[in-house]
Amino acid sequence: MKLLEKNLSSPFWKENGYVLPKFDRKKVTENTLENPVWLHLGAGNIFRAFIAKVQQEMLNEGKTDKGIIVAEGFDYEIIDKAYRAFDNLSVSVSLKSNGEMEKTLVGSVVESLVIDTESPDWDTIKEIFRAPDLQLVSFTITEKGYNLRDVNMNYFPAVLEDFKAGPGKPVTYIGKVTALCYERYLAGRLPVALVSMDNCSHNGDRLFSAVSDYAKNWAERGLAEKDFLTYITDGEKVTFPWSAIDKITPRPDETVKKSLESDGLEDIEPVVTSKKTFVAPFVNAEETQYLVIEDAFPNGRPVFEGEGVYFADRETVDKFEKMKVCTCLNPLHTCLAVFGCLLGYKLISEEMKDEQLRTLVTRIAYDESMPVVIDPGIVSPKDFADKVLNVRFPNPYNPDTPQRIATDTSQKLPIRFGETIKAYMASEKLDTADLKYIPLVLAGWCRYLMAMDDMGEAFEPSYDPMLDEVKNYVKDIKLGEDRDFHAELEPILSNEKIFGVNLYKAGLGDLTEKYFRLMVRGKGAVRRTLAEHLA
Repeated sequence: MKLLEKNLSSPFWKENGYVLPKFDRKKVTENTLENPVWLHLGAGNIFRAFIAKVQQEMLNEGKTDKGIIVAEGFDYEIIDKAYRAFDNLSVSVSLKSNGEMEKTLVGSVVESLVIDTESPDWDTIKEIFRAPDLQLVSFTITEKGYNLRDVNMNYFPAVLEDFKAGPGKPVTYIGKVTALCYERYLAGRLPVALVSMDNCSHNGDRLFSAVSDYAKNWAERGLAEKDFLTYITDGEKVTFPWSAIDKITPRPDETVKKSLESDGLEDIEPVVTSKKTFVAPFVNAEETQYLVIEDAFPNGRPVFEGEGVYFADRETVDKFEKMKVCTCLNPLHTCLAVFGCLLGYKLISEEMKDEQLRTLVTRIAYDESMPVVIDPGIVSPKDFADKVLNVRFPNPYNPDTPQRIATDTSQKLPIRFGETIKAYMASEKLDTADLKYIPLVLAGWCRYLMAMDDMGEAFEPSYDPMLDEVKNYVKDIKLGEDRDFHAELEPILSNEKIFGVNLYKAGLGDLTEKYFRLMVRGKGAVRRTLAEHLA
């Protein structure tokens, strides 16, 4: 059986336990293309595993008659290889902790496009942006997608070229988004919500800052009408709601692929695009999910309900996001990523069987991070952390890897640990001197930068935009040395861009240096250091 529209009526699907769409897909496609209400930018796995699947539930229940149009503005190969080749259908596999695989054939995506000014799709996307009924443009373009500047805060050359050229044929992602917003402005200053659903702090502000920067430059240069900047920035016609998303979505997994192939499903081999995106006609993810969205939609919003989806005020979104990113999940993930790479683990779930690593993330969560968390009200921080540590991370059927989580670590540390350190520094009741386990992780990351595991074997660190800079400081350190490494570590540990604070000013620099020194004593020193400080 092949995953194609013409095959949906086959008994194959029900015979093999697939949950099918319960709506007239042809009619939904016609309704959507005639009066689009939702365009999603970023055609990656979390969109298909979470957002598109929830929208399918709305269609199944008859709460809407509109699907989602998806567009990709970075890796165009995704559209041809993971969408159009399969009539925009996908199989979403939910990996339950009891070993069950829930297989859903998702058909809520009715059209897929590339955001390329050289493609015929560009005119189609402009028409969508001019549609009066368009309520929501959502984004999962990764945190890097909103960056207009390099690590030295200089605009990227392509951004500067877009500033000079205007909205005619932009080349950057945000340039194209802003040009499309200009189409909506020219069509009558039509309202719309631009909602980042990316996993980064205050994502709505990140998107607003990037789009308004373009609008400002174009308006000041006379390349766009001056009122366009007001349209983008005054908060009346265009809004940039915050959101917080949480669903662990690993790359397409070989075990899942073999299970689907054993059913008889054909042509589902995952591919790696030229831009290193891992895609397949199926996605695999854990069953737990949360999406909290600020309810600020000037043109109304699509009916979007379902397990883990909440609409709330900005304060609640902020509290939930900080609970997840700074306390109850993301810092624990980074801890396991760093030590997993050093200790040779290939799965997060296997690390949770390691008594020392499980103890470490448990103490970071409950002993060091929980004292500064604020309850968002929609879910208890303790209950959230309990589920992360007892159900989500240990799930043996969720094939998530420390190597995937270790990507972009330098960009994650200031939020995942820096915010907790700042909260201790600002508190009258808490003292950074009481932090013992967070510095252990930060020292572990410095040890990771040596690109050598605990047995002295070289490994390839995951991609990180600052990797070349920071690993250069430790490149001459040899395993087995026992000396003061302050000269090598001080440029790293004092860098507020990396940690959100200068660790020496926070009172944690010396302790982090001490832990690092212990971890380079020789082969097995990382394991010995964990044993000594977690006893």
